[in-house]
Amino acid sequence: MATPPRAKKRKLPWYLRPFKWLFWFIIASVLWVLLYAVVPPPVTFTMLADSNGITKDWTALSGIDRNMVRAVIAAEDGKFCSHDGFDRDAIEQAIERNAQGKRMRGGSTISQQSAKNVFLWQGTGWTRYVRKVPEVWFTFLIEKIWGKRRIMEVYLNVAETGIGTYGVEAGAQRYFKHGAGKLTPAEAGRIAAILPLPKKREAVSPSGFTRRYGNTIRARIGVVGRDGLDACVYK
Repeated sequence: MATPPRAKKRKLPWYLRPFKWLFWFIIASVLWVLLYAVVPPPVTFTMLADSNGITKDWTALSGIDRNMVRAVIAAEDGKFCSHDGFDRDAIEQAIERNAQGKRMRGGSTISQQSAKNVFLWQGTGWTRYVRKVPEVWFTFLIEKIWGKRRIMEVYLNVAETGIGTYGVEAGAQRYFKHGAGKLTPAEAGRIAAILPLPKKREAVSPSGFTRRYGNTIRARIGVVGRDGLDACVYK
């Protein structure tokens, strides 16, 4: 008895394939974010691309001095506890400043930086603009799934704090020879001051702008505490 011919599997029309890819991207990205809600990110694309190696030591938020949390809020994102992942005023100011040809300055929040650091790439030139679309998506996801405390915990553990150094624990050990659990306001201010350019700024015996900026952050730490700008992290 002859075997009947197998029916050919119908291929999805070409114009519907992008929707299929988008569907699987959404599923994969949600699962990825869910995984990192409970598991420390083992490595990031930035770490893998670092020719200087990787020095890091994951530390729970409870093991990081509150001065450090307040320092990064003071330096990077004063509205961290009140925005939904995006500081629209800062974004508008950045666009206006850049349009005027002034020194480039971003409006990224700690949430956006966490999404970029963990799930995406740093990028230069046009690749930075390509990154912005998935960055918005991942920022939305971590705000909804992780919450502020987890976002802060991950940020403080994956942010580059020096040449080949990642996270504030490794940074504290490198610069001050002790853990992140007992950072003084001055030490936390110095680490926060170098975060935008950790390969070019010195946390130990800083001079010029870095020293002044570190002192400014140190003073703002008290303001963050006084006004409860870190309250969402310690609910």
